[in-house]
Amino acid sequence: MEERARWRRRADFIFAAVGAAIGLGNVWRFPYIAFKYGGGAFLIPYFVALLTAGIPLLILEFGLGRMMQAGAPAAFAKVRKNFEWIGWLSLFAVMLIFFYYTVIMAWCWNYVVFSVNIKEWAARSEQFFKHDFLRLTSGPGHLGHILWYVVIGLAISWLWSFFYLRHGPISIGKEIYFTVIIPWIILVILVIRGLTLPGAIKGLNYYLTPNFAALKNPETWLAAYGQIFFTLSLAMGTQIVYSSYLERRTDVNNNAIVTALANCGTSFFAGFAVFSVLGFAAQALGVPVPEVTKGGLHLAFITYPRIISMLPAAPVLGVLFFILLVTLAIDSQISQVEPFICGFMDKWRIDRKKILPIVAVCGFLVGLIFATRGGYYWVDIIDHVTCEFGLTLVGILEAIAIGWFFGARKFREYVNEVSEIKIGRWWDICVMIITPLILLWSFIFAIYREARFGYGDYPRWAGLTGIGIIILIIIMSFVLMKLKGREG
Repeated sequence: MEERARWRRRADFIFAAVGAAIGLGNVWRFPYIAFKYGGGAFLIPYFVALLTAGIPLLILEFGLGRMMQAGAPAAFAKVRKNFEWIGWLSLFAVMLIFFYYTVIMAWCWNYVVFSVNIKEWAARSEQFFKHDFLRLTSGPGHLGHILWYVVIGLAISWLWSFFYLRHGPISIGKEIYFTVIIPWIILVILVIRGLTLPGAIKGLNYYLTPNFAALKNPETWLAAYGQIFFTLSLAMGTQIVYSSYLERRTDVNNNAIVTALANCGTSFFAGFAVFSVLGFAAQALGVPVPEVTKGGLHLAFITYPRIISMLPAAPVLGVLFFILLVTLAIDSQISQVEPFICGFMDKWRIDRKKILPIVAVCGFLVGLIFATRGGYYWVDIIDHVTCEFGLTLVGILEAIAIGWFFGARKFREYVNEVSEIKIGRWWDICVMIITPLILLWSFIFAIYREARFGYGDYPRWAGLTGIGIIILIIIMSFVLMKLKGREG
């Protein structure tokens, strides 16, 4: 059997793990979630979630990959043979994500170009995004024709991913510094510029002023755990495969803590860039901050461009902002594709040079669905069901598999043996009880909410289609587990 690929140095692994964790959600999701659920008070459940779920699960995934020297399916198969499907489920869930994630990258590529003339369209940014750019159809039941300028961005995104991944950890390690450091430089520029704007303090007050009454709301705590869980790229197979490229004697606990703190620090810092300009916009328009505050795609493609257009040097700031999004997205994208191809490489000993082009071409072709006029709706729907149901289910299963079947104490002793910082029995309690119970609570609550209200304003059949896709990937996970591997 071929010797497993390795990182050239520990810093390559740290930057890759941090790059996988820090993504678009750090900029457009965390600040909005914090604002919505108590402002500064949200940091309390956020850091509780970090300590009781984020760091424990990150230690679990780093330790599992390093111990088993394999991607998610093979790693869980070594825990117990009939657990291999858990690994495949994580990879199929991440497959659904990279199908649409490259399309969001394609939108960002287009907006880098559009930002050169940002003052010409940003005053009507919502109409520009939804009607001029995406040319949205009436709903998810009507895809409409393909938008070829989006396809060009999609092709660029997949080509970049291909060259990034062509030599595995070696090529990732060479490129990762650029795509991790550049976003931080741009964030610092945006924060400095934002803090100098009139009204910035007003925005930051909304972001940071604690509303302790929000802590009584169970949804606040669920939001904190959900944000921690997804922002660290847990349950995607990413951190398992990245750590499998480590030498067997490499530290686990220290790396997990550094990665978690770097990610959460970036999220918190990004809030200053977002809410300083929202405060400026609120003051300029004479409205309260909440009226200009929305998260997700709306913040990135509608709110922020409109605000940037009000500033001096708007084209420069607009280009910088969307380059920030592109560089954040590429690290997330490669961290989604790498575990997927590694699963097949581990089981069937397929050469990277063969499997990577197949995945890239298939990913590009499936991405054409999301590059249609109705694709925006399906980006939203698939993202919702994958995160709410697919990844949450994987998180529950992996905590149970390691905590109860492999043995939390046995696993803790293993990671402590190779780590400078030692973890105590609190880790056992988190992995065996706290994390799976909270994720199960979130999973059941999501099912209840879906069954009673559906998702958004979409017709029920669209949400059911998304749920059907999750059921399909669960079935496919069992099928791949049953197939005989190269070594039988």
